[in-house]
Amino acid sequence: MTPLPDRFCPTDGTRVPAASLAWCCPACRGPLDLDFAPTPASLKSLSGRVNSLWRYAECLPLASPTVSLGEGRTPLVDLREGIRAKLDFLMPTLSFKDRGAVLLAELALRLGPRQVIADSSGNAGTAVAAYCARAALPCTVYVPAGTSDKKLEQIGAHGAQLHLVDGDREATARVARAAADEDGVFYASHVYNPYFLHGTKTYVHELWEDLGGRLPEVIVVPVGNGTLLLGAALAVAELHAAGLIDRRPALYAVQSAAVAPLAHAWTEGADDLVGTTPTAPTFAEGIAIPRPPRARQILRAVRDSGGAFLTVTEDQIRHAQRDLASRGLYVESTGVACWAAVRDGALGSRTAVVPLCGAGVKTGLAGA
Repeated sequence: MTPLPDRFCPTDGTRVPAASLAWCCPACRGPLDLDFAPTPASLKSLSGRVNSLWRYAECLPLASPTVSLGEGRTPLVDLREGIRAKLDFLMPTLSFKDRGAVLLAELALRLGPRQVIADSSGNAGTAVAAYCARAALPCTVYVPAGTSDKKLEQIGAHGAQLHLVDGDREATARVARAAADEDGVFYASHVYNPYFLHGTKTYVHELWEDLGGRLPEVIVVPVGNGTLLLGAALAVAELHAAGLIDRRPALYAVQSAAVAPLAHAWTEGADDLVGTTPTAPTFAEGIAIPRPPRARQILRAVRDSGGAFLTVTEDQIRHAQRDLASRGLYVESTGVACWAAVRDGALGSRTAVVPLCGAGVKTGLAGA
């Protein structure tokens, strides 16, 4: 079996051994990155491979999967001229979080903890619960008490123990992280664990393959904790370094105007979060993150790509969800944020792809 790569702290350089259950930097308590710089396979060599994200084996830090549910390879459909949607709500647990969760479960299976825990506003917890069920790993998922009933039902159906936390998403994360410090616990964090980012990056590898070895001018992604955006940045860097693309797309990050700490920092020209973020209820619960731990990395990735931040109102989210439904696409309210941001021409004539990240059955219609 291929040795696991070490992890390191991007802030202070502290290194963490590959087999350690440590979930954060022991010095600064920040998120970790992976010491892993793969070379993607050529377009021609992908022909005939397994029809899941594992077809990009050269780019994944884990080989020979045992817990796959066939995740990945979601279709692209046209929304209007120049803009396509990638239907990641067609994943096994009905959200893009399966891309990262499968790597976390595979890693946990190899490290052999006594318990796997996760915290989530719903979709990541569902994905971790499903893949832990597949791997026969005991799992506990911490969620805010106000999480959608359908998401709670889905997590419980996979056999995970549910732990409801009074308070918001940040309060839930604090409780889970305290539990993660206990001995023998694997923290399946989609924020702190870099394996998750190396799963989400397959989103862009699929775009590149399905578009015939190229990428659109703009990749639009919803951003709360930034796992899809940072995964996209990883994939773009890999493809560019290998000479498989000659132009890097701009990364456009979308936040709800109700909870927009990164967009605010962007407007201020800051490299990190600025002040205390005001928050209000939002239909886009999945990206309502007041203090994302990887804020500096997210802002840098958008800036380096030549991209920008966009925000959407509750009315825009509501109208975009109904617009997509009228086109045959029933997407959860968080998952429509990117279409809400660009449907009225914010990108001009540039080509773009937006992700539809979660299925509408998870939340129902916004404002209904």
